[in-house]
Amino acid sequence: MPKVTYVQSDGTSRTVEATVGRSLMQVAIDHGVDGIVAECGGNAMCATCHVYVDPARLDDLGPLCSDEEEMLDCTASPRAATSRLSCQLPVTEDLDGLVLRLPEEQL
Repeated sequence: MPKVTYVQSDGTSRTVEATVGRSLMQVAIDHGVDGIVAECGGNAMCATCHVYVDPARLDDLGPLCSDEEEMLDCTASPRAATSRLSCQLPVTEDLDGLVLRLPEEQL
Protein backbone atom coordinates (compact mmCIF):
# COMPACT_ATOMS: atom_id res chain seq x y z
CA MET A 1 0.00 0.00 0.00
CA PRO A 2 1.60 3.33 -1.02
CA LYS A 3 2.39 5.87 1.67
CA VAL A 4 1.58 9.55 1.19
CA THR A 5 2.71 12.41 3.40
CA TYR A 6 0.54 15.47 3.97
CA VAL A 7 2.46 18.51 5.27
CA GLN A 8 0.48 21.24 7.02
CA SER A 9 1.28 24.91 6.41
CA ASP A 10 2.93 25.03 9.87
CA GLY A 11 5.34 22.28 8.83
CA THR A 12 3.84 19.39 10.77
CA SER A 13 3.38 16.29 8.70
CA ARG A 14 1.48 13.05 8.72
CA THR A 15 2.21 9.98 6.63
CA VAL A 16 -0.68 7.64 5.88
CA GLU A 17 -1.22 4.45 3.94
CA ALA A 18 -3.26 5.23 0.83
CA THR A 19 -5.67 2.78 -0.72
CA VAL A 20 -5.09 2.35 -4.45
CA GLY A 21 -8.04 3.64 -6.42
CA ARG A 22 -9.12 6.22 -3.82
CA SER A 23 -8.41 9.86 -4.53
CA LEU A 24 -5.78 11.68 -2.48
CA MET A 25 -8.64 13.79 -1.11
CA GLN A 26 -10.52 10.68 0.02
CA VAL A 27 -7.36 9.31 1.63
CA ALA A 28 -6.93 12.56 3.59
CA ILE A 29 -10.56 12.44 4.76
CA ASP A 30 -10.31 8.71 5.60
CA HIS A 31 -7.34 9.47 7.88
CA GLY A 32 -8.64 12.73 9.39
CA VAL A 33 -5.94 14.89 7.84
CA ASP A 34 -6.62 18.51 8.77
CA GLY A 35 -6.54 21.07 5.98
CA ILE A 36 -8.58 19.17 3.40
CA VAL A 37 -12.14 20.47 3.55
CA ALA A 38 -13.55 18.63 0.50
CA GLU A 39 -16.72 20.68 0.54
CA CYS A 40 -18.06 19.32 -2.78
CA GLY A 41 -17.16 15.73 -2.03
CA GLY A 42 -14.74 15.27 -4.88
CA ASN A 43 -16.46 16.72 -7.91
CA ALA A 44 -13.93 19.47 -8.74
CA MET A 45 -16.49 22.11 -7.88
CA CYS A 46 -15.05 23.88 -4.84
CA ALA A 47 -11.22 23.79 -4.75
CA THR A 48 -11.20 23.09 -0.99
CA CYS A 49 -8.91 20.11 -1.46
CA HIS A 50 -6.13 22.18 -3.00
CA VAL A 51 -2.63 20.78 -2.49
CA TYR A 52 0.89 21.61 -3.61
CA VAL A 53 2.58 18.56 -5.10
CA ASP A 54 6.27 17.84 -4.66
CA PRO A 55 7.68 19.29 -7.93
CA ALA A 56 9.80 16.19 -8.47
CA ARG A 57 6.63 14.07 -8.59
CA LEU A 58 4.40 16.19 -10.85
CA ASP A 59 5.07 13.91 -13.82
CA ASP A 60 3.77 10.93 -11.81
CA LEU A 61 0.29 12.45 -11.87
CA GLY A 62 -2.17 12.65 -14.72
CA PRO A 63 -2.70 15.87 -16.62
CA LEU A 64 -5.04 18.60 -15.44
CA CYS A 65 -8.57 18.33 -16.81
CA SER A 66 -10.42 21.50 -17.82
CA ASP A 67 -12.61 21.49 -14.67
CA GLU A 68 -9.57 21.21 -12.39
CA GLU A 69 -7.75 23.89 -14.36
CA GLU A 70 -10.71 26.24 -13.91
CA MET A 71 -11.19 25.52 -10.20
CA LEU A 72 -7.51 26.08 -9.41
CA ASP A 73 -8.10 29.71 -10.33
CA CYS A 74 -10.57 29.87 -7.39
CA THR A 75 -8.36 28.61 -4.55
CA ALA A 76 -8.26 30.51 -1.25
CA SER A 77 -4.46 30.29 -1.08
CA PRO A 78 -2.34 31.28 -4.04
CA ARG A 79 -2.13 28.90 -6.96
CA ALA A 80 1.35 27.64 -7.79
CA ALA A 81 2.86 25.69 -10.66
CA THR A 82 2.55 22.58 -8.46
CA SER A 83 -1.08 23.16 -7.43
CA ARG A 84 -3.57 20.34 -7.92
CA LEU A 85 -6.97 19.37 -6.59
CA SER A 86 -6.45 16.23 -4.54
CA CYS A 87 -9.92 14.99 -5.50
CA GLN A 88 -8.71 14.62 -9.07
CA LEU A 89 -5.65 12.53 -8.19
CA PRO A 90 -6.24 8.79 -7.95
CA VAL A 91 -3.84 6.79 -5.81
CA THR A 92 -1.62 4.34 -7.67
CA GLU A 93 1.26 2.21 -6.43
CA ASP A 94 3.58 4.61 -8.28
CA LEU A 95 2.68 7.37 -5.83
CA ASP A 96 4.44 5.70 -2.90
CA GLY A 97 6.43 8.36 -1.04
CA LEU A 98 4.48 11.27 -2.50
CA VAL A 99 4.57 14.48 -0.44
CA LEU A 100 1.67 16.94 -0.59
CA ARG A 101 1.88 20.35 1.04
CA LEU A 102 -1.39 21.84 2.23
CA PRO A 103 -2.15 25.52 1.73
CA GLU A 104 -2.58 27.90 4.65
CA GLU A 105 -6.32 28.16 4.00
CA GLN A 106 -8.93 26.38 1.89
CA LEU A 107 -11.98 28.65 2.29
